[in-house]
Amino acid sequence: MHIAFLLFPNVTQLDLTGPAQFLSRLPDARVDLVWDSLEPVPTDAGFSILPTATFADVPRADLLCIPGGIGVAKVIDHAPALDWVRQVGSEAQWVTSVCTGALILGAAGLLKGYKATTHWAWHDLLSLFGAEPVQARHVIDRNRATGGGVTAGIDFALALMAEIAGEDHARAVQLALEYDPAPPFDSGCPAKAGPALVDVYTARANRLAPERRAELVAAAERLGFQSA
Repeated sequence: MHIAFLLFPNVTQLDLTGPAQFLSRLPDARVDLVWDSLEPVPTDAGFSILPTATFADVPRADLLCIPGGIGVAKVIDHAPALDWVRQVGSEAQWVTSVCTGALILGAAGLLKGYKATTHWAWHDLLSLFGAEPVQARHVIDRNRATGGGVTAGIDFALALMAEIAGEDHARAVQLALEYDPAPPFDSGCPAKAGPALVDVYTARANRLAPERRAELVAAAERLGFQSA
């Protein structure tokens, strides 16, 4: 199975590397990290990742996965990237995303009429791109699979692995990678974290990318999704 991840500047690296670690354990898997050049791509964690292929090198794949991150709005405005997502997604067996990568899939027209999820803070934007928002850790609707925010990409990958290779295989990979989460705090979603922590997150997100929401709404309108 040829698995292609979109790699782009200011990607949230765990959106990509978490699912990649798991999905690379699919039978006969080959993983490519794809961008428009082979130069190192900076992530939002302060280090860079090397692409393995360019858009021209990967015209098709069996499984397409789009991570999210601060750079999502710029990807939507980058025609070569969006064209590549649209092209590969139109033929892939599985079309998938993690976190705000769902908005890139949506902008490429690949989530119209599909149930989908994304990071809780951006969930309301899914409907702008014609998707049907579902509040869940991961959502599989026909051949579309989407994961919630960041760490949900691991749950997404395991659920997708079970669909492709069977639950026994997925369980074995879970054991091999010792995925047995027991977080020290119970504050991983707004309902559990409470309003004060949500406000802290929102303020930080606005400092990092103050125009991001407006840019994404404007992108949806430019692409003709305003009536979706």
